[in-house]
Amino acid sequence: MDILETIKTRRNIKVFKSDLVDQDKLLLWLQAAAMAPNHRMTEPWEIYLVGPETRAKLNHKTNFGNAPFVIAVLSKYGKTDIETEENALATACFVQNFVLAAWAEGVGTFWSSMGGNTKNREILGVPEGYEVIGVFGVGYPEEIPEPKQRTPIENKLKQLS
Repeated sequence: MDILETIKTRRNIKVFKSDLVDQDKLLLWLQAAAMAPNHRMTEPWEIYLVGPETRAKLNHKTNFGNAPFVIAVLSKYGKTDIETEENALATACFVQNFVLAAWAEGVGTFWSSMGGNTKNREILGVPEGYEVIGVFGVGYPEEIPEPKQRTPIENKLKQLS
């Protein structure tokens, strides 16, 4: 699948098949994700592979759609507020690279922001100095939702002189 097709067809998956994703592929996609732009090569991301015990404690309302893998992606705080913001943005680019690399090979993701609250930070063992960008179910889609209507880009485009 070419990159434009991958971007246009990617969906947030809510229900996954039980088929296991090859962990080597998961690592390949994470390595590709690490090519994300980041200021001064801070590489601020940390990835946690969430095991069954931790996953059960998180008590996600859909159990991440029964995805075979769950990962948490963290971003390290910077030395300044600006660097902290840059790190979070770089980590979001990391996430986008990851979900697109997986989708290009038929594997979907479910992005949950549940890792940011105090209880779930404790369950995940998030150290001081990090924020949770997301907790993700990863697996082969059982269902692929129809695309949602998007605002035409012309409605968002501003021409500056």
